[in-house]
Amino acid sequence: MDNDRTNEIELVIITGMSGAGKTVAMQSFEDLGFYCIDNLPPELLPMFIELMTKSDHQMRRIAAVMDTRGGVLFETLVGSIDRVAQLENVTTQILFLEADDETLVRRYKESRRSHPLATHGLPLEGIRKEREALTELKGHARYIFDTSQLKPRALREKIATEFSVKGKAPFAVHFMSFGFKHGMPIDADVVFDVRFLPNPFYIEELRSKTGMDDEVAQYVLKWNDTKVLIDKLTDLFRFLIPQYKNEGKSQAVIAFGCTGGQHRSVTLANYFNQLFEEEFETYVTHRDIEKRKK
Repeated sequence: MDNDRTNEIELVIITGMSGAGKTVAMQSFEDLGFYCIDNLPPELLPMFIELMTKSDHQMRRIAAVMDTRGGVLFETLVGSIDRVAQLENVTTQILFLEADDETLVRRYKESRRSHPLATHGLPLEGIRKEREALTELKGHARYIFDTSQLKPRALREKIATEFSVKGKAPFAVHFMSFGFKHGMPIDADVVFDVRFLPNPFYIEELRSKTGMDDEVAQYVLKWNDTKVLIDKLTDLFRFLIPQYKNEGKSQAVIAFGCTGGQHRSVTLANYFNQLFEEEFETYVTHRDIEKRKK
């Protein structure tokens, strides 16, 4: 899949049987950097894509979930796809998700939801109607994934293999610094409290600086406790980070907290970001560095 043509729009239509995994699929495409739209009316698809081709917006990889929830509007989908295919600089692919009747019925019972086409609330009735309605669209699909025996993680991996730029799911490590007095980060996978390390705040000439300044970083890193901590965390991260990646996560967020998020946590977040930047795609965020007490 050629992604060097920066002006070309890559459109993936996600469709198929209700209960076959379209929600998981959309989340997977979001992780791959696609701009995702759920339940877009088919008549609006050509207008939306044509607008994107004429704009300077960076949305060049688009995934749209379109299914029988659209009712009678869904009948226009094949025609809408044909209209999009006539646009210049647009490549369109259809991902069709299916599963056998037994699996779909079981999933509906587990979720306690009703099938959108089940007139009297019986899942099997709706499943059979939907399967018939999707016959033509399935025939246009380039990719047909049967999820009957697929766990969500396996479906994510399958999508990543087919649709990511390099054939593998992107993975990044985010190192974060924060101050406990400003609250715990809610998006961290692991949090390390480094308030036991010597605090530059009590050194008058360092108080107004942050861990971004060499003087502060050198002060934090010179202590034996800091060196021991770094050695132990380095071993832990070399074990832990690949486990997150193998689990299918798109990122691992590792946070360091000190009192105010100015000195010690900033220093360690920077240190580990630099240490691992050649092994993984890494980012560093200093959440509270601008919250210096006036």
